[in-house]
Amino acid sequence: MRRPASLTPPKGKLGVLTPGMGAVSTTLMAGVELIRKGESVPVGSLTQMGTIRLGKRTENRVPNIHDFVPLAKLNDIVFGGWDIYPDTAYQSAAKAGVLDAKDLAKAEKFLKTIRPMKAAFDQTYVKNLQGPNVKKGKTKFDLAEQIREDIREFKKKNKVDRLVMLWCGSTEVFLKSEDIHGDLDAFEKAMKTNHPAIAPSMLYAYAAISEGVPYANGAPNLSVDFPALEDYAKAKNVPIAGKDFKTGQTLMKTVLAPAFKARMLGLAGWFSTNILGNRDGEVLDDPGSFKTKEESKLGALEYILQPKVYPDLYGKFTHKVRINYYPPRGDNKEGWDNIDIFGWLGYPMQIKVDFLCRDSILAAPIALDLVLFLDLAKRAGMRGIQEWLSFYFKSPMCAPQLYPEHDLFIQLMKLKNTLRWMMGEELITHLGAEYYD
Repeated sequence: MRRPASLTPPKGKLGVLTPGMGAVSTTLMAGVELIRKGESVPVGSLTQMGTIRLGKRTENRVPNIHDFVPLAKLNDIVFGGWDIYPDTAYQSAAKAGVLDAKDLAKAEKFLKTIRPMKAAFDQTYVKNLQGPNVKKGKTKFDLAEQIREDIREFKKKNKVDRLVMLWCGSTEVFLKSEDIHGDLDAFEKAMKTNHPAIAPSMLYAYAAISEGVPYANGAPNLSVDFPALEDYAKAKNVPIAGKDFKTGQTLMKTVLAPAFKARMLGLAGWFSTNILGNRDGEVLDDPGSFKTKEESKLGALEYILQPKVYPDLYGKFTHKVRINYYPPRGDNKEGWDNIDIFGWLGYPMQIKVDFLCRDSILAAPIALDLVLFLDLAKRAGMRGIQEWLSFYFKSPMCAPQLYPEHDLFIQLMKLKNTLRWMMGEELITHLGAEYYD
């Protein structure tokens, strides 16, 4: 890929559209508003708090990322979205229970101005949810066209210059790519015949790409991860990314597994279980939706540890993942990991991790970064899969001939080197041999 000849500056307003206005999206909206008002700090956001080293260590050039690349300002962001429930963002945030009453009160006036558009929804794909705020159409293609109209109306009504769409909806039932996902003509024909392999999230992805809007998939759904829409995004010069926000337990796996591999420590087994009580937990109580999430959570270890390359260390490990819906916890998820490793002469050891995390508190800064980076990518003329954003996903998308990179530290190096490349700075390899010649 050629370095961008120029970067269009982020002039005007940036619209952020979220299919799904539940815990994650309303926590994002409220958080951005509190930060804009000077009431809080954007902890967890690389774009807002991260730095980037430029040149040699001796040069001491370490600007903030938001000063190095031309990102949209938080004051220029306008929010909108769709949901199957008609609640305002304030009502939805109150029901989600992520933010305490004090913080929610500070954002109340703002959140009450955000009302969801009617959602394209089919209970076939999310069996444990049902709501009244739903679009009607004879075909899935009709629904996609209605979403496109929503996008155009939102842009016009709110006088925004650019848009980004971020799927913050529920995990859909497990679907595999079929022939109808192979090219755009087949996909559009399948939408018009209501083919069962086309889930609602795909309609949003199609609509976004059709309108030239960058799209990121925050759930493990197939959504945009198939040839028809990947090729369509390239043809329309639209950046796409996904899938499944990397928040709690998988974040720990992509930190710990590279450490084991770096030290050539063996792995006998990794057992992971979660309890959570939010809408996501309710959805994942359905076996079909859990299957989709399970596939997403299982993949990281295989790719990081490379069992075929290191059969003595990782050729026989057992990996189990469980998710349990437990309403008393709400959004405060708890993830337990029991890790059986072995070291010198095969002697066994154990590691226990108990991560009491706040799912949406971890997801909101990821969502913000993706919005800002996808808008940046669009203004830089980048299109199709944005593998450099793998840092944020459990199941990163990549070119068909590649395997996805899951190691968090390699992902971060890729992200920062992409920013350096974009701005014409020297890439950093960390070799440092010149200091010792």
